[in-house]
Amino acid sequence: MFRSLPLAWLLTALVTQLALLITTLYLHRALSHRSVTLSPAVAGACRAVLWLTTGIRPRQWVAVHRKHHAHSDEDGDPHSPLLEGFNKVQYGNAWLYRRVAKDPMAVARYARDLPPDRWDRALFDHAFLGLGIGIVLLCVILGPWLGLLAAGVHAAAYLLISGAVNAIGHRFGARPHGNLATNGQWLAWLAWGEGLHNNHHAAPTSARFALAPGEIDPGWWVIAVLQRLGWARVRHDRPVMARSAAA
Repeated sequence: MFRSLPLAWLLTALVTQLALLITTLYLHRALSHRSVTLSPAVAGACRAVLWLTTGIRPRQWVAVHRKHHAHSDEDGDPHSPLLEGFNKVQYGNAWLYRRVAKDPMAVARYARDLPPDRWDRALFDHAFLGLGIGIVLLCVILGPWLGLLAAGVHAAAYLLISGAVNAIGHRFGARPHGNLATNGQWLAWLAWGEGLHNNHHAAPTSARFALAPGEIDPGWWVIAVLQRLGWARVRHDRPVMARSAAA
């Protein structure tokens, strides 16, 4: 077994980036907005890895995100920094997320197309089981102390970067389109394109977040490869612009 600190940092970074990639590819673009359809094998792999790295229940994440779009920066938005304050969203985004995720009426309303199946009931609805298995795997690879350290750093990094998409992505950056979200290319590099948040609110069903010359959406590169392999189908080749910020 390898127990070097450099390996621990490398593995932590890889796990965090993998979780962020699956968040944008599977939870956000595929499930929440149906902008891309993944093959059953790819979707199943995303579902399993997400369970091991975050414990997120997809239908809850989808419900929170769709509610955010339905009430973007208005009363009812689960995590608007304009309503809740920047620090609360940046550092307490997980708590704000859980307020809606634990509301069965909100989940039923906003994720009615994602009812729990037998795999959810057997495995994926048990968040702590998935996280526990993921932590054990890190400990097997790195040893107990480095494994626990890697798990802790991964959790903090994932939560902070995800929080930044909502906090920074609605406060700081460019607004080329008529909504209150913002674009930040540096955040897009960290979060597989999610930093191009103003573009996304302008064209929510577009599988590609980069809409102008010079903008880069790394998540789109992955989608393009999956599409070429026949493992993904894109809903729109060109973005359909939303009529309002809440679309």
